[in-house]
Amino acid sequence: MNKIINDPVYGFITIPNTFIFQLIEHPFFQRLRRIKQLGLSEYVYPGATHSRFHHALGAMHLMINAVKTLQQKGVKITDDEAEALYAGILLHDIGHGPFSHTLEHTLVKNVSHEYISLLLMQELNKSFDSKLDLTLQIFQNKYKKKFLYQLISGQLDMDRLDYLGRDSFFTGVTEGVVGSDRIINMLNVVNDELVVEEKGIYSIEKFIIARRLMYWQVYLHKTVVASDILLTNIIKRAAILVKNGEPLFATPALLWFLKNEVTKKTFEINGEALLNFTLLDDTDIYSAIKTWQQSSDKVLAMLSQNLVLRKLPKINVQNKPFEKKVIAEKQKEVCGIFKIKANEAKYFATEHLIKNDAYKDESTRINILKKDGKVIDVTDASDNYNLKALKKTVKKYYLSYYRVK
Repeated sequence: MNKIINDPVYGFITIPNTFIFQLIEHPFFQRLRRIKQLGLSEYVYPGATHSRFHHALGAMHLMINAVKTLQQKGVKITDDEAEALYAGILLHDIGHGPFSHTLEHTLVKNVSHEYISLLLMQELNKSFDSKLDLTLQIFQNKYKKKFLYQLISGQLDMDRLDYLGRDSFFTGVTEGVVGSDRIINMLNVVNDELVVEEKGIYSIEKFIIARRLMYWQVYLHKTVVASDILLTNIIKRAAILVKNGEPLFATPALLWFLKNEVTKKTFEINGEALLNFTLLDDTDIYSAIKTWQQSSDKVLAMLSQNLVLRKLPKINVQNKPFEKKVIAEKQKEVCGIFKIKANEAKYFATEHLIKNDAYKDESTRINILKKDGKVIDVTDASDNYNLKALKKTVKKYYLSYYRVK
């Protein structure tokens, strides 16, 4: 009998077979229970405590529904391809580190979670006697049927459909609600490309707009960004102290990443990198920061106390870079407030650039299948002129700083 999981978003999710269940039971995947989906967003939305484990299971559920829909419409998907899709979407985020995107390029340098996911999937493939060969082909877009890759990684993949609905549910931000069932039922394949039948166009319009709203209201909310900046600065400060030989409390896995500059090359030549990564999750970071509140380093202690007690920096937002003199003034102010050195002010006053792409059609598009059989981009098919505007990358500049209250 197949295992059933009760999910708060979809209700009962059925695990399709023994192999998929074995993947879920593996320590690499169970680790996702201890990694928050939205990093520190709970500092703004208290309910946002769901994990990458929840999201992966939800995305798998949507993939099962998508495969059934396409098969019913005559799209050829074999049992082996279906299983490969289930495994691929289940493992697509297995390479996320602590607090998901927040620390993605802090503990490691210019290494994406997708790359680490690939490395972990290759390790799992060894453990499961090459049963993930087809999954790896699809995940790397090397398989002959390109639409299978689009279901895992594309403008309208099962990953996005799940995280928008799930993040909306747990944050309470209703603007993110999308009709995933409706969208999946409108899917089809033409010339090896995933398409949406024309009668589903309004659901796609809402999907694109919902994505934009969720980015500004949740993922890039200025207080969430302030929390992310604070956490990032804590890890950067701790890494500098450790590299300078100062003793700091940390779990062995976290200490390894603080001591070493970890790049893509590190993962290629040093087996310790991936091993330690699989031992790292949110609890390593939390336990260290709680202890660092009593650090002899004044900067690390203050930063850690501020995060634990939710004393977040103020954030100013504008559409152009802040003048250097404005940043310098803020850094001078924090030196006076905290009695710190000039070279330490960057931890308490700094500028960040944020980008938002609601719909980017440079690589893959959302294709609409017209009733006459033509396939066109959603922005050309829609009479909603706002969609064309959403193709543009929006940039905003955030200046975070502390001040006397």
